[in-house]
Amino acid sequence: MSYLLALDQGTTSSRAMVFDADGRVCGQAQRGFGQHFPHPGWVEHDPAEILASQLACAREALAAAGLAAGQLAALGIANQRETTVLWERASGRALAPAIVWQDRRTAAACERLRAEGWAEELRARTGLELDPYFSATKLAWLLEHLPDARVRAERGELAFGTVDSWLVWHLSGGRLHLTDPGNASRTLLFNLHTRRWDERLLERFGIPPAVLPRVVDSIGVCGETDPAVFGAAVPIAGIGGDQQAASFGQACFSPGMAKNTYGTGCFLLMNTGGAPLASRNRLLSTVAWSGPQGATYALEGSVFMGGAVVQWLRDALGLVRSATEIEALAARVPDSGGVVLVPAFTGLGAPHWDPWARGTLLGLTRGTGAAHIARAALEAIALQTVDLVGAMARDGAGPLRELRVDGGAAANDLLMQIQADLLGVPVLRPRLLETTALGAACMAGMAVGIWPALEVLAERWQADKVFAPALGEAAREAAIARWGRALARAKGWAEAEDGAP
Repeated sequence: MSYLLALDQGTTSSRAMVFDADGRVCGQAQRGFGQHFPHPGWVEHDPAEILASQLACAREALAAAGLAAGQLAALGIANQRETTVLWERASGRALAPAIVWQDRRTAAACERLRAEGWAEELRARTGLELDPYFSATKLAWLLEHLPDARVRAERGELAFGTVDSWLVWHLSGGRLHLTDPGNASRTLLFNLHTRRWDERLLERFGIPPAVLPRVVDSIGVCGETDPAVFGAAVPIAGIGGDQQAASFGQACFSPGMAKNTYGTGCFLLMNTGGAPLASRNRLLSTVAWSGPQGATYALEGSVFMGGAVVQWLRDALGLVRSATEIEALAARVPDSGGVVLVPAFTGLGAPHWDPWARGTLLGLTRGTGAAHIARAALEAIALQTVDLVGAMARDGAGPLRELRVDGGAAANDLLMQIQADLLGVPVLRPRLLETTALGAACMAGMAVGIWPALEVLAERWQADKVFAPALGEAAREAAIARWGRALARAKGWAEAEDGAP
């Protein structure tokens, strides 16, 4: 009973991993699922496909480990955050496609709220920016556009949740409707200071309280799976949004420690300790995790287009046949030749928060080739992270002495070296890049006593490779200044076309 199952439900794929008490991977499985773009700026998932892919991965991972569900000590969940699902309690059927965190359909609604003067109050209560990224306007959109949805929600017939809630509901056979404070703090409906749903915000967004999940600790047994799901009841003992879980898996347990995950987007979290730190630079204050010892908070910067930039080079431009080829292509040239790519394909996240920004490619000459564009894409991923670190420093967090990295794109040595060069601090890549799944397992393992303290987990963390900065200060500052000029040209581009006020 010392094995742990981690469910890692991400934006483009579902993954499951089985860990033993030493944190070793015993079995794993991964499955992609459909991405749907019905209108410009809209991004949707099929909730049933998310569930089916995640359950299939869990069963495959258990089979690969040679284990039965009855041999598991607990299960932990990490999930894509902000993505919004609305379903019937009676049937468990989703009423509509899930509205993904990348979706921008509520940009105009956010602008109206901003015009009404709500931005500052929302930031003070929730630690978040007024942006379509978060769940509140997505849920309000569903309640407004689905027939009888608001009336049914008020009667208690419907349930809202981020993806963790959707999974827990079905894992438990419909007995558990809950979330953790980390996921709740990404909705624009959760008061960061009281750690409760905020009645004033629910009223403003028109969200009936009956539709909301119960908030439980991230680290703690909150229930168990229905025996019919895996063949035996398994304690559900850890829940964390993917970035919070990755931070936990990276052992960022002390204030000032930070990790950056290079997935579909890039997400930088810095531990700020036992109290939220209000950002003056449009970063997010968020709950990192909570347990018997209380809550830990973080500052976060969210970049919408990280590894997705490489996917765009592959799928839309055809510069490479697979994402792994991007490093070799970019390495053909010593620099980008003055080319700058601003990948604002779905707007800009922190610290800019411009839903009307659009992708921009600047500095092209007759000598520009595919390798220059590829290198500019890698630099864009790194430069967006530099923006976040600079904002954190201005907020008084840190100083950043090293950056721990994970996610699929962190396997790219050239990207990691560019990141170290542009940040001016060492970049540390751990032995296990899938720290999101590891973090979910660690949360569950702590809840059931496999690991007694954070110090034990911190001692187990090991770096696989360290990338030391090698770029001169003048060259670094010139690259950052050139990036700033390109950003200015990308911002606000779609405002007239999209009908912004």
